[in-house]
Amino acid sequence: MSLRLYNSRTRAVEPFVPLDPACVRVYVCGLTPSAEAHLGHARSFMFFDVLRRYLVQMGYRVDFVRNVTDIDDRSIRAGIEQGVSWRDIVAGFYASFQDSMRRLHVLDPDREPRATEYIAEMLAMIVALVERRSAYVVGDGVYFSVSSFARYGALSGRNVDELLVGARIAPGEEKRDPLDFALWKFAKPGEPSWPSPWGDGRPGWHIECSAMSHALLGEPFDIHGGGYDLIFPHHENEIAKSESLYPAPMANVWMHGGLLQFDGKKMSKSLGNFEPLAALLDRHDAQAIRLLFLQTGYRKPMNFTDESLDGATTGLRRLLAAYDALRTVPAGPNGAAVDAGALAVYRTRFFAALDDDLNTSGAVSVLFDLAAASGQPQRVGGPSAAAAFMHEALGVLGISPSERAHVAVASASATTAKVGEAEYRIERRGAELMPADAVERLVRSIGDAVALDELEPQAAVDAVVSARIAAKSAKDFALADRFRKALAEIGVTVADAKDGATWTVSV
Repeated sequence: MSLRLYNSRTRAVEPFVPLDPACVRVYVCGLTPSAEAHLGHARSFMFFDVLRRYLVQMGYRVDFVRNVTDIDDRSIRAGIEQGVSWRDIVAGFYASFQDSMRRLHVLDPDREPRATEYIAEMLAMIVALVERRSAYVVGDGVYFSVSSFARYGALSGRNVDELLVGARIAPGEEKRDPLDFALWKFAKPGEPSWPSPWGDGRPGWHIECSAMSHALLGEPFDIHGGGYDLIFPHHENEIAKSESLYPAPMANVWMHGGLLQFDGKKMSKSLGNFEPLAALLDRHDAQAIRLLFLQTGYRKPMNFTDESLDGATTGLRRLLAAYDALRTVPAGPNGAAVDAGALAVYRTRFFAALDDDLNTSGAVSVLFDLAAASGQPQRVGGPSAAAAFMHEALGVLGISPSERAHVAVASASATTAKVGEAEYRIERRGAELMPADAVERLVRSIGDAVALDELEPQAAVDAVVSARIAAKSAKDFALADRFRKALAEIGVTVADAKDGATWTVSV
């Protein structure tokens, strides 16, 4: 059986045929780091991580792009409220997110474009849309005209007339139609802005992914993914803009992960059931969370409870114990004959499940069956062969023992620093993975702004993080950003907190 995937656009499970047999091109809508990431984000990104791993397992080279929306209303507002740069807001939340993704074994994307790095490409698209009369300029910005795109609503299955019921134009908006959406927002006092042919401003949300996917992957590309909540309006709007300018379809396959609930309720701060992803991972085994998600089909809504996580934790222990048992048992115990064909059955069942629209639930069930039979390794093709397959299969799912060990290596430690009369906590994650030339590279970046002579790499990073805290305290945000960039150049990201900061090494 070959891989078949559910295409949200056609509402059917279809054979997956890559446009280029040598390389599968995938674009996944990434995080807007203006607040803490949550478990719903994690579920979506973990699924696309399994998809990517399986495509590689099948022998494809994968060009995996996941963007960062690093400018939006909330990050600007948070920066103003806290008296810091919106860039610091984004840097802090994104560093926390990156750390959580590593703990969950989500592989880094091949390319991770940031919206603010593609302003020129966005403006080029907007200019072309205006010239085609698919967009228009008014007093508060540039808007896309939904009525200019006849196929609007095809992805979400919504009728334009039905969408107009209840649609409205918000105060301050000058768009002509309630369904029209902003491509370029003219600058307001105190907001970041970039020059454009119509006036300084910043991009609207929906134009970002259209421009970045076009610049990096072209049209069409193989797979466009995201959470179910992005189908409308975000992905619907992407299609309208991109297919107004470039050959249709924008992407051959559209894939969307199901929504997540907590104890049967939508996650919300107002309901008191919102917990930042980083805090949740501090309390629970990250691999158990990943296994829990794998045991539900990716398109299905899922209800997260403590009881379900307890069950997944027990299940994870069973799988890892079975792997250890198979790995350490001598071949052919008690002289029993090995059933060479038995393992092939498990292998066939496992990959057949994944071929069936990434049925990770079925694939995990196969591994539990193998674990149950691990007490008689001669009946599963011999212990070494069974252990090798189990390691391979767990690796495709992102819960392999070797990855678990890698996460354990990148452990956390902490120290304190004084800035004036205040004492701050500095937590380190993966400090032992610092590059050997870290101090030399920091000195080249920041000169004598911080005394780093004769310091070990870990202490040098602590010193620069402390200096950054001091600069922010003194409201010298330019200097603080200089320190942040110097740290980023050696693979260190910093997440700010009220009582200090956490720095993480990218490995």
